[in-house]
Amino acid sequence: MADILHKGGCQCGKVRFEATGTPKFVGNCHCASCRKATGAVYSTFIGFEARQVRWVKETPAYHASSPGVKRGFCPDCGTPLTYAGEKWPGETHILIGAFDDPENYPPQGEVFTGEALPFAYERPTKN
Repeated sequence: MADILHKGGCQCGKVRFEATGTPKFVGNCHCASCRKATGAVYSTFIGFEARQVRWVKETPAYHASSPGVKRGFCPDCGTPLTYAGEKWPGETHILIGAFDDPENYPPQGEVFTGEALPFAYERPTKN
């Protein structure tokens, strides 16, 4: 499993990463903090042990978004990339949109559903 390689980066290509091995999880986060950080209804993260993640070009810049939480982003284009927090020590959670092949990572669960927006689970109708 250690030979599995996951690649991705920011929109402009300045920040690139590789993660090796099997992810710990793939899940949708509905917390208000992730909504603010990403501008999305919910955020889908792929979680790895921090030692599985390697920055292969530039490294992200970080913002302490709340006590014990730091979020990584590209300092040039602003693409949100990562979450790391005291609640999950030693882990790096990478936003699914930063992966080169996001279709390979179907979410397996939902967290902080009590904070979900009421329409988060509705399918839009076609006009």
